[in-house]
Amino acid sequence: MVQNESISSEGVVLFRPVGEEELALIRESEWTAFPPRLYWQPIFYPVLNEGYATQIACDWNARDGHSGYVTRFQVHKAFLDRYEVRQVGGAVHLEYWIPAEYLEEFNRQLVGPIEVISEFHS
Repeated sequence: MVQNESISSEGVVLFRPVGEEELALIRESEWTAFPPRLYWQPIFYPVLNEGYATQIACDWNARDGHSGYVTRFQVHKAFLDRYEVRQVGGAVHLEYWIPAEYLEEFNRQLVGPIEVISEFHS
């Protein structure tokens, strides 16, 4: 079993790198939900560690004059137990693959608010 950086009594701590547009939608939800996926995005990818989220925020979100942000949040472990952790590269490249049609349910499983823990600008 893959261990996450932190598990509280209520939830598993996860991270998600986001760009400016996604962050604006999270803010509009009052920090309680990730926005629906676009039609060409069939999977929602929360990641298991801050280092991986930072890498994506810097290398993808914050390039070409944009900004990247790392969010941190908790999700009920019972919900995540339905999904396998996927290793998609090196040892730190760990993520869950949540089908887009389950994102609303994922949002209902959040424990507390989504928070921004770092930001990067090109």
